[in-house]
Amino acid sequence: MINYNGKIFRPVTGSTNSETTNKTIFIYKQDGAILTSDYAGGKIKKGHLIGLVDDNGCIEMRYHQVNTDNQFMTGRCTSTPEILPNGKIRLHEKWQWTSGDKSTGNSILDEE
Repeated sequence: MINYNGKIFRPVTGSTNSETTNKTIFIYKQDGAILTSDYAGGKIKKGHLIGLVDDNGCIEMRYHQVNTDNQFMTGRCTSTPEILPNGKIRLHEKWQWTSGDKSTGNSILDEE
């Protein structure tokens, strides 16, 4: 299992319906298989996620956030890790809003 505790991630690409930008910072904490993160930046004033990490380092998570328009948004996401040549982690994310238009998207986050 990959240990994400203390790692910081930033989006490098994302779907147009995403609220994350390269200014959004995710700070991960992990205790056993339970992962949490507080995040903010760009179009997001404040966000939080909670997830479970499997033996391969894949994360199944749920998130909620307040955007810069003061809208409350929720969603779910599956992140699949890739270990880059420099040893850092890249997360390939498939997500869906569970609020708003319930659209889907993809994002890539890189470890800082």
